[in-house]
Amino acid sequence: MTATTLVPSAPVASSQISRGLVRALCDVAVLTGRNLVHIAREPLRLSDVTIQPVLFTLLFVYVFGSGVVLPHGGSYTDYAIAGLLAINLTTSAIGTAVGLSDDLGSGVIDRFRTLPMWRPAVLVGRSLSDLLTAAICAAFVAATGLVIGWRPEAGVASAMGGFGLFLLFSYALSWGCACLGMISESAESAQGLGLVILFPLAIVSDALVPTQHMPTVLRVIADWNPVSAVTAACRGLFANPNPSATIHAWPMQHAVLASLLWSVALLAIFAPLATHLYRRRTTD
Repeated sequence: MTATTLVPSAPVASSQISRGLVRALCDVAVLTGRNLVHIAREPLRLSDVTIQPVLFTLLFVYVFGSGVVLPHGGSYTDYAIAGLLAINLTTSAIGTAVGLSDDLGSGVIDRFRTLPMWRPAVLVGRSLSDLLTAAICAAFVAATGLVIGWRPEAGVASAMGGFGLFLLFSYALSWGCACLGMISESAESAQGLGLVILFPLAIVSDALVPTQHMPTVLRVIADWNPVSAVTAACRGLFANPNPSATIHAWPMQHAVLASLLWSVALLAIFAPLATHLYRRRTTD
């Protein structure tokens, strides 16, 4: 008779999963750090999240502020800051497309493929570093707004919730821009394609002007625009003038929920798609 020794496999499998997860997180951290080092070596890469937000805030507040009358009154400066946060964070998401396209064109991704690393770490590291730059962008817009007289009238927790919604939406958009980077042949084409898509998305919204006086078709598009939902939600959380709250469109009546749904939907669609496009682009 032979004795059979049973070796429990569950702890071994669990240990392997844990080691794999730690390695994946380390790979993401290293690649996130790499992207941040590139920014430190070339600070002008941050011009779209430092200089541009200040210029946009000053120009739009003082140019539009002299001609826009809010439907129910209120300060245009307080109204505009949430919209300027939305516009700057939306357009700056193009940096994800440009960065990935540049890496693909330079051949550095081919070097990464020779390393024993988690392949999606390139995408996750890029998205996290761009999330940090989005936070810098939001800080510059908010600081400029405070200097020119903007004040969030709500409590600190509510205001921080508003900034959190903006950053979540920006992070979700960055995955969509990652897809643009995958299908573009150069950084220039990625930037051009991103502007063609994101600039109208940012402008045809309630970011800078109330939608009540827009033509019917444009008003419907603006009211269901995810940028409008995020902007209206944050105006509500900041307790700033929010004319969109009187609009009967569902996203305007449930702006916070609509913002969360849009962000989750964009992540659910574009994160797997970007991973698929990356694998196809980097497979011989």
